[in-house]
Amino acid sequence: MKKAIPTYDLSSISEHRFHVKRMDLRTLDSEEILMDKGIHRDSHYIFTCMESGHVKMMVDFNMIEAQQSTVFCVLPGQVHQGLLMKDVNGWFVAVKSDLIPEVVRSVFEESLEGIRPVTIDKDWVDKINNIAALLHAAYMDETLASKEGFLVTQSLLHTFVGMFAVLYSRENNSQTTHESRSLQLTRAFRIKVRKEYKTMKSPSEYAEILNVSRGYLTEVVRAVTGKPAQYWIHQEILIEAKRLLAFTHLTVKEIAYELGYNDHTYFSRLFSKLEDESPTEFRNQNKNKGN
Repeated sequence: MKKAIPTYDLSSISEHRFHVKRMDLRTLDSEEILMDKGIHRDSHYIFTCMESGHVKMMVDFNMIEAQQSTVFCVLPGQVHQGLLMKDVNGWFVAVKSDLIPEVVRSVFEESLEGIRPVTIDKDWVDKINNIAALLHAAYMDETLASKEGFLVTQSLLHTFVGMFAVLYSRENNSQTTHESRSLQLTRAFRIKVRKEYKTMKSPSEYAEILNVSRGYLTEVVRAVTGKPAQYWIHQEILIEAKRLLAFTHLTVKEIAYELGYNDHTYFSRLFSKLEDESPTEFRNQNKNKGN
């Protein structure tokens, strides 16, 4: 294992902040998309539409398996590893976060459920294929070189990722219009937690920047999600702690410091309380995953 989990961005393969690739039996290097990096994370989104084939991945300790007509995505920062890629046909699109509309990002970043593969029918496969083919053509013929060309390509990109948002919104029964104040506040809280969990550990701190009282924030978040505000702060801390324990050889003390805890014994007690096992016990059970 290494001192840090490798993190890849798009700068080495694209100057456009996104990358489009067709995956099919004629693409000799298609397996490299999922299989050649080992355990890692990316600084960008990955959207995959698979017409046929079989893929297995590990994403943040969960086994993700997709077969036949399926869409799935991996979020920035999620630790993942390709395990199987067989007879795959479809499209692979990697996109920097700043190119994705906020309404699309919110579908994935604020989902209360894990992001799982979604089975789609032929009609949706055809729709996504058509947009992906146009996007790929624009990407390959350097349409991006002009201002007008970039606007066209950006519109195609927004359409492509928007289709994924529609499919996942439908799958998770989420409502993107006429949201209540409670849901809006909970979404804002979840966004802040994902960005600031290393430096802000208390619901009071989030309540202050959201201009509400701690009691109101906790009440609203519990009503919307079934869990109190502190639970969601701890979940962000825990998943990153587990990633570092399983996939690096940082000491528990170093991991505590990385997560914003100067007192590593407090961090160890918190982890043990929340997980019913110590950081060392968790590492021993998962140490082979990082080899």
